[in-house]
Amino acid sequence: MDSEIERIYRKRVSAKGLVSFHVAVKETDLWICADRHLERDAGDLVFACRHQLEMYIGSHPEFATSLLPCQDDPYAPPLVREMIDVAKRLGVGPMASVAGAVAQYVGHGLLRQTNQVIVENGGDIFLKTNRSATVSILAGSSPLSGKFGLLIPKTHMPSGVCSSSATVGHSMSMGIADVVCLVSSSATLSDGAATALGNRVTKETDLRKVADWASRMPGIVGGVVVVGPKMAAWGDIEMVEI
Repeated sequence: MDSEIERIYRKRVSAKGLVSFHVAVKETDLWICADRHLERDAGDLVFACRHQLEMYIGSHPEFATSLLPCQDDPYAPPLVREMIDVAKRLGVGPMASVAGAVAQYVGHGLLRQTNQVIVENGGDIFLKTNRSATVSILAGSSPLSGKFGLLIPKTHMPSGVCSSSATVGHSMSMGIADVVCLVSSSATLSDGAATALGNRVTKETDLRKVADWASRMPGIVGGVVVVGPKMAAWGDIEMVEI
């Protein structure tokens, strides 16, 4: 995601009762909200998950570049195995879910130190809060961008809310969607599925088909796709005006 856009949307984050802090290690850049400052713990978790990824990619370079699922590897680290499994289920490359996987790894780790946590990684979010939370939808130059959000109820916590875009940021998408945003109990799954669904939206009329396509992705609660001034939404989600 463009750094200017990133600064703007992070300034709009409002998590009442939580403290916010920034953790960056190499390419990993996280914005975190928690009950208290946990920069050191978060940094350690980032180093741990990056170590899993970097060591595996060092011996399996295709993991970092493949646009198709990789073979199962029972000897791979846990984070890598989860990404391989998600990619296999969705028909995408394993790195399609890396941002969500890192956010989830750090979030689960911090929940040992805090009762609430929000981890945002380039627009992909893992969150577990003690109340409902609204996630704003940014869709580049679409007139719908920033006008609405998804309300994630407390009963759906923890959740992964992840996005893919063909017009904003560094996501690799073979489609045209300004944003695909999906919700599930797994940020790893939400991230990979957003890429898989975004790849299918190659023309505006495809918006009529996204709900059917998404229904074939087990574990996805619901989501929204925006292409220009048009939008499709489905599933067990609640949209709210912002």
